[in-house]
Parts: sequence; C-alpha cells; structure tokens
Amino acid sequence: MALQIIRNNIIYVEADAIVNTANPSVGIGRGVDSAIYRAAGRDRLLEARKEIGKMSPGEAAWTPAFDLHAKYIIHTVGPAWRGGDCGECETVAKCYSRSLELAAELGCESIAFPLIATGTYGFPKDEALRIAMEEISRFLLANEMEVLLVVYDKESFEVSGKLFSDIKSFIGDGEAEYGVAYNRSISPIETAGNRPAEPDRASVKRPAEAPAKGLAGSSGRRSFLDRLLNRESTEERTLMEGAPSIDEYYDLLEDKDASAYESSYMPAFPGEEKSLDERLKHLDKTFQQYLFMLIDRRGMTDPEVYKKANIDRKHFSKIRSNIDYSPSKKTALALAIALELSLDETKDLLARAGLALSPSMVSDRIIEYCIETCNYDIYEINCILFKYDQPTLGA
Repeated sequence: MALQIIRNNIIYVEADAIVNTANPSVGIGRGVDSAIYRAAGRDRLLEARKEIGKMSPGEAAWTPAFDLHAKYIIHTVGPAWRGGDCGECETVAKCYSRSLELAAELGCESIAFPLIATGTYGFPKDEALRIAMEEISRFLLANEMEVLLVVYDKESFEVSGKLFSDIKSFIGDGEAEYGVAYNRSISPIETAGNRPAEPDRASVKRPAEAPAKGLAGSSGRRSFLDRLLNRESTEERTLMEGAPSIDEYYDLLEDKDASAYESSYMPAFPGEEKSLDERLKHLDKTFQQYLFMLIDRRGMTDPEVYKKANIDRKHFSKIRSNIDYSPSKKTALALAIALELSLDETKDLLARAGLALSPSMVSDRIIEYCIETCNYDIYEINCILFKYDQPTLGA
C-alpha cells in the first residue's frame, strides 16, 4: 500500500488505527487530543487511557477506538519545541516510527496520522513534515500499509520556503518561452538565446565489431542511418516516429537484426506510399511493454518500483499482467519518477499511454521542475503538489 496526504479532520477519517497526539499525563489535552476524546466517547476513552498511565515523549500505546471510524487509537506523545537543540526532532521521529511499528503488531492495514506536535507544542511545520515523510517512507519500503497524513487546513501544511519559492518562480518565469522549448523537447527553462549546441553527428560512435559494409555498403541502410542522424527537424521526427535511437540502432547491428528492422520500419519519404495496414502492422511497444523494458534496464525489482512510485502491490500486479494496460496520468508519472527518467524519457513513456505533459497545467509544471532538478522523491513531490492543491502521484 502507500502514502496519501488528505485534507480533513482526523476524527472523520476511516482507518484501522487513528494516531492521537496524547497528553503525557492521564488527562485530556487540547487540539487533536481533545477532539479525539469528544468523538470517541470521553468517559470510555479516559478509562482506557488510565490503564496506560503516564507516557514519555516518543512513546506509543493503544486503546480501543470506541466511536471513531477505526479499530484502535494509537496514543503518542510529541515534544514541546524548545528551539531544536533538545532532541525534539529525534522524539518526533520516534512518535512516527513507534506508532507505525505498533500498528503493524496490531495487524492494521491502514493508519491515519496528524502532523504530530505542530499544534499547541509549536513544532515547526516544515520540519515536522520532513520528518513525517522520512519515517513513513522508510517504513513503507519494508512494509505494506496504507498511511494517511491528515492535514486539517492549508495553514497546517508548509513546504520548505526556499523550495516553495523556487517552484513558484519556475512556474511563473518559464511560461513565456515554454511553447518554443516544449516543442523542441528540451528543458522548459531554455530560451532561444540559450539553446544547447547541435549534436556533432560525426562523433557518433559505432561499435568496433560492426562491419563497414553494413554501414556504408548498402544504400538502404545508409538512407536509414541518415534519417536517424537527421531527425532534428519536426518533419524528420515525424517521419522517424517509432524508429530506434542511434544507440539502439547499433545494438541491433550487433545482434544482426538491423536489416529486418529497416525493412519493416523504414518510414516512407514524403510522396512515398505506405498503406494503413502496413503502418498498423508495426506498432511500437505498449506502455506496459516499454515500462518493464525500462525496469529491466534499471535492474530494479517490482517491489522497488511500486514502493518508489507510491503504488500498492495489487495495482502493480494488474499492470504487469495486462499488456494493454492503460494508466491514469498520475500513475504513469509516478512510475516515471520511480525509474528516475529524464524529461524526454518521461514524455516518451506518457506518449505510449496517449498522455502528455501540458504547458498550461500547474501540476505538470511542478513535475517538470522536479525532474529538471533531479528530485525523484515521490513523497516530497506529493507534498509540493498538495501545497498547490494539485492531485498527488501514485496512490
């Protein structure tokens, strides 16, 4: 299972376990603690809490959930903020890790957390969020559980100020040049006066074992190679759609499959006729086929991929078993993030599902920013998306 960030009051959330930021003494505190006592049934919950007794910061214990939409309440005691030099961060981390361990011991399949210690205890929200993401993601790498991080309102949820301002700048500043850059499949922050140098086609390396005749002795093969090397223009890219990259082409040469590939995939020049039936015979890899090819090339296991993508195991099994699987955009993007694809590779993967990144969507601009800056932490990306009121990736 996976992590979701939701905006709600935790007393209305349905989960096997609800986490309460408890009073260390036997008594009803303020904030989340008070709300949970009222919703669960004040007297019964207080009696159960007496059996636990006094708790130290970082500890976790459970009681029945009584009238809440849950089986258990996991009580944990957060630290009061004293400037950060008194072990507060370590204590908050223990609150998350011990609550998750206790939920696993109880056989829970789902657990809902508030942002611990950020209310009356005054813990900084951005630091609390960072710790929550770190501890939850560490737990999910080794365990299967649905984890809900429940945020009461926008003011309760903060992303690092620098990261937030950088993304805001990226979304705003790139819009004027975006149309040009996007069509050229280059970084959306490149401008006409700052484009990368054209590739040096003469420097393309050929495998040493590839026979010279195979490259130059056949007019058909030379024509095919010329098209690969010259597909910088929009026209050539259209003609060569579905053709291999230069590196893939030479891999084919090594496997002695290039001739067969060229005879079936040689795109027609303008004016040449190529029937619809011929075109339909030679479709490229589906989303599912291409995805698992990428996974194999990365040397990753299925659990590594679906956990990094914030996708549950059952959903991933559906993808593996269906060659014609059609993903939602958020699932496709989550998988691209898990595989740490470049922007061009991400666009290619999306295209195989009939999807695309849009220059007019805030969520897509955020994804592009994260890929451009090599931020492939799905949980941090989802925090950013949530902050901007955008759909999160994966689960």
